Amino acid sequence: MSTALPIDFASIFELAPIGMCVSQNRRITACNRALATMFGYRQDELVSQSFLILYPSSDEFERTGARIVPIINATGTYSDERIMKRANQELFWCHVTGRSLSTDNVHAAGIWTFDDLSARRKVSQELSTREREIAALLADGQTSKIIARNLNLSPRTVEMHRAKLMKKLNATTSNDLINKLLRIN
Repeated sequence: MSTALPIDFASIFELAPIGMCVSQNRRITACNRALATMFGYRQDELVSQSFLILYPSSDEFERTGARIVPIINATGTYSDERIMKRANQELFWCHVTGRSLSTDNVHAAGIWTFDDLSARRKVSQELSTREREIAALLADGQTSKIIARNLNLSPRTVEMHRAKLMKKLNATTSNDLINKLLRIN
């Protein structure tokens, strides 16, 4: 008869094969080795830092923070694929999933996972901040109308950005654009 080994949650967190962190008020309070490695930092360099250092721009940081609140309030979790930034300034696609640990304030405390998608999906460096944001939502399957509502833009503005994306990525149809945004090898 075998005896159960004690579960060491600190070791599980530290050795998880996916980037993980705990946050308070959008600051990293603890992170594992995989997260630090993924972003090109040492763990001690990330602890106490704002998530802002992981974003390509402060606009993307602010808009994502605002977008998270109603979704977590409605569903309890948040998940998306977005472009993030490594310490060396390289941009990469990342799948982010999180849950708030507070029922009163979504950003008060949370647990987040980060999965590097760069082996399957490459970032087009010539995209603007807004184009990257819209590209991420299009790749997530959202329509221009839904994107416009979620980003507080007019549908025409979203269509203008979609047209720019199609031109920059040499896409001939909407499906072609999505395939080029996903760039799954």
